[in-house]
Amino acid sequence: MKKIVILISGRGTNMEAVVRACAREGWPARVAAVISNRPDAAGLAFAAANGIPASVIDHREFTTREAFDQALARTIDGFEPDLVMLAGFMRVLTDAFVERYAGRMINIHPSLLPCFPGLKTHSQALDAGVRVHGASVHFVTPTLDHGPIVAQAAVPVLAGDDAAALATRVLAVEHIIYPRAVRWFVEGRLAIDGERVVLTPPEPQWLFADIAGEGV
Repeated sequence: MKKIVILISGRGTNMEAVVRACAREGWPARVAAVISNRPDAAGLAFAAANGIPASVIDHREFTTREAFDQALARTIDGFEPDLVMLAGFMRVLTDAFVERYAGRMINIHPSLLPCFPGLKTHSQALDAGVRVHGASVHFVTPTLDHGPIVAQAAVPVLAGDDAAALATRVLAVEHIIYPRAVRWFVEGRLAIDGERVVLTPPEPQWLFADIAGEGV
């Protein structure tokens, strides 16, 4: 059975989606731990309520990014994970940390990568005047918000949208594609071929969604 460690910084709604899908669908995996860089992260309470070991590695207690990443890696490695998931983990990770988990660390980003990396993606999308926006699950590489893409979901940008409305619509599809991508990983169906991800057997890796956030 595969072991998953999830890193969060806040509410952890994508963490919740994965935990629930794992239990509901009977994946060959379990969430071994949830780790936050913020002691006040709301997702820690969900982890505790669901019997998942939860740890805090407060980044403010470290003088350098490297020192924090080393402490974080020691905690992660104590759980011997097969997969490390970033679920709203708001830290830029050092190259050494990323390379330590190469091929077994994934992230979800609220845009259709490679468009709109970084922060304030919904405002970026509105400012650019795009007609569709969405979310991407990708393997983590040293370049921020890049790496081989596992799955994407697109939602329409509607007249009158502001960043908050668009964020809500995108979050709904994040909760669909992140559990699906994690399941593919734990089932051993993903392989990285250069800059591409190969899914075996193939399924749609690009999902269009309606306004309610249900895949169609």
